[in-house]
Parts: sequence; C-alpha cells; structure tokens
Amino acid sequence: MFYREAGDFKTSYVDDSQTFPIKFDRYRYYVVLLIAFAIVPFVINDYWVNAVFLPFLIYSIAAIGLNILVGYCGQVSLGTGGFMAVGAYAVYKLMTGFPEVSIFFHVIAAGGITAIVCVLFGLPSLRIKGFYLAVATLAAQFFLVWLFNRVPWFYNYSASGQISAPEREIFGVAVTGAETLPWAAYLFCLVFCAASAILARNLTRGMAGRKWMAIRDMDIAAEIIGVDPLRAKLSAFAISGFFVGLSGALFFAVYLGAVEVGEAFGINKSFLVLFMVIIGGLGSIFGSFAGAAFLVLLPVLLKNVLVGTLGWPTDLAAHLEFMIVGGLIVVFLIAEPHGLAQLWRVAKEKLRLWPFPH
Repeated sequence: MFYREAGDFKTSYVDDSQTFPIKFDRYRYYVVLLIAFAIVPFVINDYWVNAVFLPFLIYSIAAIGLNILVGYCGQVSLGTGGFMAVGAYAVYKLMTGFPEVSIFFHVIAAGGITAIVCVLFGLPSLRIKGFYLAVATLAAQFFLVWLFNRVPWFYNYSASGQISAPEREIFGVAVTGAETLPWAAYLFCLVFCAASAILARNLTRGMAGRKWMAIRDMDIAAEIIGVDPLRAKLSAFAISGFFVGLSGALFFAVYLGAVEVGEAFGINKSFLVLFMVIIGGLGSIFGSFAGAAFLVLLPVLLKNVLVGTLGWPTDLAAHLEFMIVGGLIVVFLIAEPHGLAQLWRVAKEKLRLWPFPH
C-alpha cells in the first residue's frame, strides 16, 4: 500500500536503467533534495550547521569514497585520514597560490590531486590484498602526516605549523574565513555532497561498478572473463581518492578553517570513516549516508543528554561514546554485516507486502 512497484512499468531500456527506476524512490529523493536545498537553509542556526549538518555532509562524501574502494572493489584501506589531509593541503596551496580563482574549482582540483596520490599508494594493490594491503595503506597514512608536518612548504613556512583558510566568496557570499555565513557554508557543502552521491550512484551501477564488484567477489575469475585488474583497482583508488580529497578540502576550508595535520587527520580519522562504512553498510551509497549520520548524531545526542541534561562529566560521556560505537561495530559485524543499508532494504521489502504477512 505504501510502497508498490505494480503498474510502474517501463517501455524502453533508457527508462529501465535510470538511477531510480521506481517512481516512489525517485519522488522520495526529489522531496529530500527539495527540503535540503529550499527549506533547511532558512531554518538552521549556527549550532546545527557546525555540530550536525557540515560534519554530516563532509563525512558522507568521505564515506562514499571509502565505500567505493572497500565496499564495491574490496580493496581494504586504512589511509583515509592521510588522503583527506592531501585534499586539505592541496586546496590550501591552491587558495594561497591562485587567489583569483574560485574556491569551487580549487576544491575540485584538490580532489583531482588526491586521486593521483591515492593511485600512487594504490599500486601495491596489484600485488597484495587483504591484511597486507591494509598495512600498506596504513603506512601511507603515517607517511603523509609525517610529510605535511616535516616539509614547511606545505604550510607556507608558518611558525606554528598550522594552515588557515583565507576568506573566499561565492557570488559575493563568504563561504570560508571569519565572515562565513552558516547557510552559505551549508549550501556549498551540500552541492558537493549531492553531486558526489549522484556521480557515485551512476558509477557503481555502470560498467565500472560491475568491474569493481567482480574484482571484489573473485579477482581471478574476473580476470578470466576479461576484467583488467590493473584498470579496475586503480580506477577505484582514483575515484575513491577524488571523493576523499573533496571531503578533506571542505573539512579544512569550510568546516574548521584552520588545522594541524596530526590532530585533524590522524589515524583516528581513518578509523572513524571506516566505522561509518561498516555501520552504514558496505557496497551501498545509502549506507554511506546512514553511517555518517549515525556517527555524527551519536556524539551530539550523548553530549546533550548525558552532559546537558544529566550533568555527567564530559570525559565520561566521551568514553561512553567509544564503548557504544565499538559495541555497535561488533554487533553489526555479527548480526548484520551489511549494516543499516540492509535494515532499510528489509523495511522496504516489508512495505511492499504490507498488510499481508511476510
């Protein structure tokens, strides 16, 4: 009654292969985009933008990138924080080196630079996989953080070692710097997040996505049927690096404004994004959003309930957050390995049959 496919027929291959072939799904996403672009900017305040919406949008992009690599292509990576740092430092050098160019193009260029770096560190995937590939990407994480700390050129020889985003505007409205308007920063990140989701959705449903999934399921069989493992794996690293670079650039320039690489892009950042993918669901674009929303909203909820309402110490609430996240990861790995995305798929299946028994 609420979710039916009966009568929703297609008369051409083009209609049947569109991103959301079911009308209900298509209209639902149209409504979500309409609310996000036309209503939310007028009702949010500084707290909601900085505590919820900006980290959710930015981490969603990072989770999409990591999900393409880990969930769709099966290449384990623990270097997400380091690749986010590449995007942050790339956009910083571009903003300071080419101040006349729009920050919109700087962020895209930072994603491209990160894609190249990610491909270079993805070359070992042609020879190793599994645990050994995870160790190789973990080495990339530590090497990139060390590089940005030790080479003064990356932070323009600043005495503090920090990088600070200069003020930049889009259509006369500041999106970075001290004069940033919350709704402008939100819309700027939302444009990149929506575009990333649409691009990733189409890539994973096309030929590239089928090659990635063939490599993930059985790389030897995929090579036998004609899939080039070199192109498939390196393209997954490149696309993943592009999205992660976008998130790193936005995380630095729009969200934080000033960062120190060891604190902002350490190993904890890599694990945080990986936990988002695991809890949200491997091999699912929706799961990337669900995992990011869960791990962004959980600390806010705990802080408001435990610290604000019950008066608990802040450190105790922070430790409880780690315990809850760790416990949930164990539960999801055992009870529901496909995460929140699978629970959403099961709910939709039940809606298709309601009110009849399943």
